[in-house]
Amino acid sequence: MSGPGRRPQTTIFTTMSALALRHGAVNLGQGFPDESGPARVIEAAAAAMRDGHNQYPPLAGIPELRQAIAAHQRHWYGLAPDPDEGVTVTAGATEALTAAILALVDPGDEVIALEPSYDSYKAAVAMAGGTLVPVRLEAPEGGAGHWRLDRDRLAAAVTDRTKVLLVNSPHNPTGTVLDRGELEAIAALAVERDLIAVTDEVYEHLVFDGREHVPLATLPGMWDRTVTIGSAGKTFSVTGWKIGWATGPAELVARVKDVKQWLSFASGTPFQYGIATALASEDGFYRDYAAGYQERRDLMVAGLRRIGFDVHEPEGTYFVTASAAPFGYADGLAFCLELPERCGVVAIPNQVFYLDQAARPEVRFAFCKRLDVIEEGLQRLGAGLA
Repeated sequence: MSGPGRRPQTTIFTTMSALALRHGAVNLGQGFPDESGPARVIEAAAAAMRDGHNQYPPLAGIPELRQAIAAHQRHWYGLAPDPDEGVTVTAGATEALTAAILALVDPGDEVIALEPSYDSYKAAVAMAGGTLVPVRLEAPEGGAGHWRLDRDRLAAAVTDRTKVLLVNSPHNPTGTVLDRGELEAIAALAVERDLIAVTDEVYEHLVFDGREHVPLATLPGMWDRTVTIGSAGKTFSVTGWKIGWATGPAELVARVKDVKQWLSFASGTPFQYGIATALASEDGFYRDYAAGYQERRDLMVAGLRRIGFDVHEPEGTYFVTASAAPFGYADGLAFCLELPERCGVVAIPNQVFYLDQAARPEVRFAFCKRLDVIEEGLQRLGAGLA
């Protein structure tokens, strides 16, 4: 973190996006779709603008969106957050997560997170004066199988200073979807050690091959100790709207709201009306959404394997992890920095998602792109790495 005479570090996403522009590269690095959201959702936001909903919304979000979020949680998972006291709308999931960490973590507290982990986790914990304690998911050898949680390793990481379990499923960047057994182990540990859980579930509707996303808050003993974080950007392809939320028991959500008022206070009034419409989508929309991304996943995985990468097929999200080791690279960062000029493609090195930042051969490709864009990226990779 920054201090006197120091500047915050530039994120890898900024660096790689700049390289993409410089070299005219296909950007398979940053996770934003290249297509806009459903027309009815865009029109709902535009109608809100035309109707004059262009001033500050309430701190917790417009009532229509809070009610839609609560109804969504009830419909899909049987959860029942109070729309007035148990839901707060945020400027994207990153603000929700940061506000939750700042609200719940005191200086000296430890926060356990599954590693590799999204880079904002480390920053949020540092801002709170806490210590991030990584628990690494186990990576299968040679691309076979899926990354999994070592339950004994998780239990051993808990100390008297542990305050929060930060759980991300479906998991970025590995694409792991924690199964019910893994989640039950996390829940049992949280109850036994009286820990709070903060769950990042922004890819909740993006699971493949008939898998099920199980919110940690639905497990016995977890509702009263869990802040659940969601987002509209990924599900409805409107990442630029930055509409996220935190839900849970009123006491925990109130603490998140207390911090949020000093971050953005409130934002995106017409976009909030658009997302209220979006969340009321028929079940078929969500099924088609997942099926469309599964097709893109299959195209990306098959193409990367054909080129020669060792590929870990994701169970969810819109990212796939592949090893550059078959091309002679032990350092994924070096590989990714060369890739835009060499191949005209951008990827993200997985080592930025580890606390130690040590060199690793794994890199992350995003397949939240049109099929023709994915095919173009694969063609460039194949030609450049041949």
